[in-house]
Amino acid sequence: MKRDHLLKRLTDNPDKIWDIVIIGGGATGLGIAVDSASRGYSTVLLEQSDFAKGTSSRSTKLVHGGVRYLAQGDISLVFEALHERGLLRQNAPHLVKNQAFIIPSYDWWEGPFYNIGMKVYDMMAGKLGLGPSEKISRKETMQAIPNLDESHLNGGVIYHDGQFDDSRLAINLAQTAVENGAIVINYMPVTDLIRDEDNFIAGVSARDIESGLTHVIKSKVVINATGIFVDEIIKMDNPSSKKMIRPSQGIHLVLDKSFLQGDSAIMIPKTSDGRVLFAVPWHGKVVVGTTDTPLKMDDTSLEPRALEHEIEFVLTTAAQYLKKDPCRADVLSVFAGLRPLAAQESDFKESDDTEKEKKDEEQSTKEISRSHKLMVSLSGLITITGGKWTTYRKMAEDTVNKAWLVGGLPEKKCVTHNMPIHGYVKNTDFDSPAYFYGSDRAQIEDMVHQNETLGKRLHPDYEYTRAHVVWAARHEMARTVEDFLSRRVRMLLLDARVSMDMAPEVAQIMAQELGRNEKWIESQTQTYIELAKGYIL
Repeated sequence: MKRDHLLKRLTDNPDKIWDIVIIGGGATGLGIAVDSASRGYSTVLLEQSDFAKGTSSRSTKLVHGGVRYLAQGDISLVFEALHERGLLRQNAPHLVKNQAFIIPSYDWWEGPFYNIGMKVYDMMAGKLGLGPSEKISRKETMQAIPNLDESHLNGGVIYHDGQFDDSRLAINLAQTAVENGAIVINYMPVTDLIRDEDNFIAGVSARDIESGLTHVIKSKVVINATGIFVDEIIKMDNPSSKKMIRPSQGIHLVLDKSFLQGDSAIMIPKTSDGRVLFAVPWHGKVVVGTTDTPLKMDDTSLEPRALEHEIEFVLTTAAQYLKKDPCRADVLSVFAGLRPLAAQESDFKESDDTEKEKKDEEQSTKEISRSHKLMVSLSGLITITGGKWTTYRKMAEDTVNKAWLVGGLPEKKCVTHNMPIHGYVKNTDFDSPAYFYGSDRAQIEDMVHQNETLGKRLHPDYEYTRAHVVWAARHEMARTVEDFLSRRVRMLLLDARVSMDMAPEVAQIMAQELGRNEKWIESQTQTYIELAKGYIL
């Protein structure tokens, strides 16, 4: 997957009319590219930054049906998500693993209550279930999570859900789309929509950030899959349109594994403010979160920042359930992501009661459905909003089904239900730090055999090597130090301080691969260090 080659394919034939152009390279857009290309439609995907730079690399790292949605009565979403969870584990076994979760119970009635709820969850998963849930004793709960706070603990309920690496799945989806004939290009923001003589959308104008050149790309269908930025594209189509997105922020704190001994995750089904909180083992660390903080309608950013009250909420709540109370100094990294929730009619109304409005906002963002929505404008622009990583494949299927209707394309059936994703390999050893490379691991190891210097670690405490940097630049379209340290490997999220130490060497290696000069190395190193400071408390 080489950016220069893909860009040449795109620009060599400027008069070509593509079947589908997708704006946005997050979970939704990449899923649509895979679905579209695998059906045989000529497909182009354009991303303004790096793949999964925004929300799609900042999740809780769970592939799940959504226990909270079950409690809210959103049965259809849970059914769909559990089915998709099973398909994703089947199609990407190198990225998705079976994770045991424990719901600790501190009141006598909680055990039976949660046990019944999780049995319903199991039943809904059917043949694609990951394992039966069961009520466990106080002793069994402590054996599974030795450093759980045992004061007043009665026992717990154990259930199974999926865990994954979000940005690695995004990269593998980009590779899968390319292998099926699609063109996917990062750092290529869409600057305008183009129209035909009947005023229907007939393509896009996009600027290549690396060259500064603008390209016009003609197509029969344009799909707006830009997540929290969908309103910006809709405004290009219709400047008077109402906003569709209500941003809600979720943050996560990353702690050392000593805070969660054992292999099981913790799920707190109802915290002091009614949210769900997870503490999940991930890449040898613990990810704790999340929050659900409503933001102003215009608060959309590629680099959202955790708010002080969110940080305190997560630390305080975690301390209630862990023997070892985490403090700010224990946080290895803090990251925030924005959910593109569908705006409600009340979001546009003014209110004189600020405190009541704030409470209503907090309640509404927690209760807004995470189901996806499809909209077609009068000009033919297709916009998809909402959804979540677990259901990305179904979202893509629904969107491409709509696209062939809107664009007058030949009807072709979806083939992604049982289609392996790039990197597919069975029997993955998830304890290995580089497990997420899947079938590509052998080629990376061959690079080291041919050049031993590529086997040198980037940092003595982590097993990522120079070879992983070379691989990312050559085969995974990494264009910046951040692309590598944040999304090709996850060091920015796992240990922001250590990632800063890695940055200068990563910049040197990438410059050699990409043909960049010393000025680029200095700029990239400094830019990355400034970015990483925002992930440290």
